[in-house]
Amino acid sequence: METKILRVVRQGEAFGVQSAKSESGTIQKCNIVLRELGGSKFENEYVCAMLGNLAACRFYEGDIVCATLRFSTHEYQNQVFQEILVTDIVKLNK
Repeated sequence: METKILRVVRQGEAFGVQSAKSESGTIQKCNIVLRELGGSKFENEYVCAMLGNLAACRFYEGDIVCATLRFSTHEYQNQVFQEILVTDIVKLNK
């Protein structure tokens, strides 16, 4: 896991997905795009998923956040995919 200070680029709407780990069988998920701070728009960007209660949190373009990201990979049909999950996120500016 890695904790970073990032800028919010955009956030999608929350939607339900199936989850075997949830009592109800579904869990809320939303995607968020976060960019490293720097002097240009060409800084590294991360497309991340937020699950459960975090998916209900709303952030807006330009918000500065402190986020803990968990990076994982999995293989599917001989291709490797990377997933980035936000495990904690806090808005820093007002």
